[in-house]
Amino acid sequence: MNYIIEKSDSAPAYLQLYRQLRDDIIREIYPYNGKLPSKRTIAEECGISIVTAEHAYALLCDEGYAESRERSGYFVIFRTDDSFIVSPEAAAFPPDGRESFSSEIMSASRTYSSASGHALTAQEFPFSVLVKTMRSTINDFGEAILERSPNSGCPELRQAISRYLARSRGISARAEQIVIGSGAEYLYSMIVQLFGRGKIYGIEFPSYQKIQKVYEASDVRYEMLPLGCDGIDSAALWASHADILHISPYRSFPSGVSASASKRHEYMRWAKKGSRLIVEDDFESEFSILKKPEETLFSHASDDNVVYMNTFSQTISPALRVGYMVLPESLVGVFEQKLGFYSCTVPTYIQYVLTELIDKGDFERHINRVRRKKRKETTAT
Repeated sequence: MNYIIEKSDSAPAYLQLYRQLRDDIIREIYPYNGKLPSKRTIAEECGISIVTAEHAYALLCDEGYAESRERSGYFVIFRTDDSFIVSPEAAAFPPDGRESFSSEIMSASRTYSSASGHALTAQEFPFSVLVKTMRSTINDFGEAILERSPNSGCPELRQAISRYLARSRGISARAEQIVIGSGAEYLYSMIVQLFGRGKIYGIEFPSYQKIQKVYEASDVRYEMLPLGCDGIDSAALWASHADILHISPYRSFPSGVSASASKRHEYMRWAKKGSRLIVEDDFESEFSILKKPEETLFSHASDDNVVYMNTFSQTISPALRVGYMVLPESLVGVFEQKLGFYSCTVPTYIQYVLTELIDKGDFERHINRVRRKKRKETTAT
């Protein structure tokens, strides 16, 4: 072991340790089913408390990299090989995957959907804060709120989102990679126009119904890939003919299924092997109850093949109708050439309001407040 906790690092010690252990697991320094160092051993070597080590291990377990086994310690459950996947020939899935979808997941989907009836509504952003920001935006920006927005969105908002994603989601992206649009459905249609109608799109089954409806309305071929308990079933994924995989790794709606760390890396291996692309719809992930934000595929992708998407529908209000996507560097020029002529569909005034909410910290304070509340509710139950 050679784990170093830097006191000058702004990240807390447990998060630094988590990241170093996670990276070693991904590199297979600790192989699948291998035992991790004990909390006491790692605490002594790093000069930290056992409690700090416990927090790091708890994150590894929450993310699906490791599991705790009673009286035995912590063991790696993350897999980096595809040897466990059923061959496409043996899978024999029907084109849409419906028949292979397990009754357990369908039951869980109905339970999650009924128990979380508010899942597609905003998490009560403080109205007083929103009103105050709207007023101050009019005063601060004046007649600029009436000016036409650049086609991909106001640079102020794109820069604010870029900074926010860097500090909260581990996503390093220039403002020029960010495209602002009026909600998820609009951005889904932009994806089709960007990649073309000749592509085959793979979507989760079940998934947010409007994803399927947009692809149907766009007259493109799509395959419905059945979800298992930790993401799309491996056999269905590798048997698919999809060129583009459209996924919601965190709490896919309506099933509530979250992709494990192994599954997320499997998605990236799938994309890499066939020069395919992934659309990562990060809906609702800001409200994860973990001590750290959920990992994104975009932040881990090394092949410039993931498009990241999110909206402010859950975090502020669906009435704003504002979403954004982050393009990989390789697609920025392609987007500008093919779709750069489209005018931005979000009013300049609303973009400035969002800029102020992000830059002044109100946006993240709301998210942190909701996450603390959810953690308390989870602990209480």
